[in-house]
Amino acid sequence: MNDQLLKIQNLTVDYRSSNKTVHAVRGLDLNLRPGETLGLVGETGAGKTTTALSILRILPDVAARVLSGEILFDGKDLLTRSKKEMRQIRGRDIAMIFQDPMTSLDPVVTVGAQIEEMIMLHADLPRSGLRKAAEDMLEVVGIKRERFDDYPHQFSGGMKQRVVIAIALSCNPKLLIADEPTTALDVTIQAQVLDLMKQLKKTYRTAMILITHDLGVVADICDAVAIMYAGEIVEYGTLEDIFDGHRHPYTEGLFNSIPSIDVEQKTLEVIEGLTPDPTNLPSGCAFHPRCPYASAHCAEERPGETQLSDTHYVRCFQCAPSKEKELQHGRTVVERL
Repeated sequence: MNDQLLKIQNLTVDYRSSNKTVHAVRGLDLNLRPGETLGLVGETGAGKTTTALSILRILPDVAARVLSGEILFDGKDLLTRSKKEMRQIRGRDIAMIFQDPMTSLDPVVTVGAQIEEMIMLHADLPRSGLRKAAEDMLEVVGIKRERFDDYPHQFSGGMKQRVVIAIALSCNPKLLIADEPTTALDVTIQAQVLDLMKQLKKTYRTAMILITHDLGVVADICDAVAIMYAGEIVEYGTLEDIFDGHRHPYTEGLFNSIPSIDVEQKTLEVIEGLTPDPTNLPSGCAFHPRCPYASAHCAEERPGETQLSDTHYVRCFQCAPSKEKELQHGRTVVERL
């Protein structure tokens, strides 16, 4: 456990209503080392956000049920921690950047006071030093300290996201979970926010889980990649494993849908069919109704992990053909993105 900050084993989470059960996460395994950035990639409804909320123990109490698994953080299972212990862990050891900065900030409280609150809850600082610490965090994310007393509506979308990042990093957490942190931003501001996150990650040596569906963002910032489909990780590996040697047919479909500047295309390739209904998942491999390589065996049995290397595994009976390391004109997928 010395080289692992986070280890998730066999995590299964359902959402239940009076007449339906949503199978959100199914037997998920995940490892994260200190200082490592993991990209959690998948379509909407794949279970990415549920995984993040499970780590923080902020799933809705009424509907959500953790049916099995362990979430080991620094060697201790978060699922067995008391509510009081989790309140101390959130913000201090594990922080989260939510999807939409517009709704993450309290509109009637100044941005400085919101940073101050996080520091006050988790850092051992005298009240007289809170303002300076909050102003320093604003400057760390590129906002002048003179804007401490401004309200969220006085900031642009990109600046609001910087404030959210300042709040998340104000207590120097060991793990930062970023849930689609650039979704609501235009392309130029996205690049600025990603550059900021890379810079801060290097400065603070914070491990990060980046939840996204944008493979370009993953190529820019991540060390390892986990591909999620229908609540489970179907392929996992280093950035190079996934981008230049992916073997799961779903991962292949994701990469085939990316346009290339090297090849003239009139239409983009698509993955046939639709994502399955999480209340009525297919038998066997959940991807088999959409898979071009599927056999009868795929519809009957759920695949286990096939280890392709020390760093790379896939859940598939019929792996896609191995990819060439170099693409046309000697450019790898990572370089293209």
